Amino acid sequence: MLILQRKEGESLHIGDDVEITVLAVEAGRVRLAIQAPRSVTILRSELKIAAEANREAAEEELSPLELLGMLKEKKE
Repeated sequence: MLILQRKEGESLHIGDDVEITVLAVEAGRVRLAIQAPRSVTILRSELKIAAEANREAAEEELSPLELLGMLKEKKE
């Protein structure tokens, strides 16, 4: 894992096609601007976890209550 520090207005590049710019840092939150080709999927981690749980539930045919339990466990 690479850990970087960036100030407001500074950017970093991933490969040749992705640029991430720090727009603002306030109240414990960071606002990022991501410039990437449309072919690059960008998901918040909680959405990726939910998508994976959905996929697993479809494969295993879990009940909705079991699926909710899985999502709560992954959040914690």
